[in-house]
Amino acid sequence: MSEAQTSKGQAFKDLHSADGIFVMPNAWNAGSAYMLEAAGFPAVGTSSAGIAFSLGLPDYEGVLTRQAALEETERIARALRIPVSMDAENGYGHSPEEVAETIRLTAETGAVAASIEDYAAAYGTGDLYDRALSVERIEAAASAAASLPFPFTLTARAECYLMGHPNPFEESVTRVNMYREAGADCLYVPGVKGAETIGRLVKEVDGPVNVVMGLAGSPMTVSQLEDLGVKRVSIGGSLARATFGLMRRAAEEMRDRGTFTYADEQVPNGELCRFFDEQRGS
Repeated sequence: MSEAQTSKGQAFKDLHSADGIFVMPNAWNAGSAYMLEAAGFPAVGTSSAGIAFSLGLPDYEGVLTRQAALEETERIARALRIPVSMDAENGYGHSPEEVAETIRLTAETGAVAASIEDYAAAYGTGDLYDRALSVERIEAAASAAASLPFPFTLTARAECYLMGHPNPFEESVTRVNMYREAGADCLYVPGVKGAETIGRLVKEVDGPVNVVMGLAGSPMTVSQLEDLGVKRVSIGGSLARATFGLMRRAAEEMRDRGTFTYADEQVPNGELCRFFDEQRGS
């Protein structure tokens, strides 16, 4: 592990304990990550959905392999000067041992953080991992993170809202507080919406809370989220999906109208070449 990774790891840890909120947008390759770094964001997360889409794959569990996700994460982490957190899905395995191995492999990419989900359709139940196993998985991940020679930030996710749990708020709070006790540094409940609910979540969760924005029907601002006590904001695969939305609209325009107005918003070739040359040089 390099001195730079140690510095990035500490910087990312510090973002979670400093005053205020920070935005950690999600990239899917080195080019998109460079754009986000240049915009001034203090850290970048990967998007497993974005990586899958860029490879021509659906965002279904088990389609994007751990190896492919790690390879793209390494390209991103080695390119940037800012910290990178890997979207590690369910840890690419059900057992605590498999999750721990994913944390160790993530560290080898140059990333300094990872998030772990508590759901996997392939587990056979079509539901969340039970609480006991979920906690064991986070304990294993936290132990693996603690064994690394640099600060590593572990985010634990409760998928209750996305999986249609009958009592998603109560179950999410219970789970993420258990994950915090098991060693998670940041807690994440994807799918939670609305100022009142997010505010309650922040108050009842014992640790820094990540909230995802960029989803349909969630038009809250960073300032509003900060007022509620949210520590970190991510955007999941929404930016990647928006990029594919542009491509689909452009394709339909060329096919149906025979015009090319989409090109009005392109970045000139020379400007992009200079930009990426400067990023690589720095």
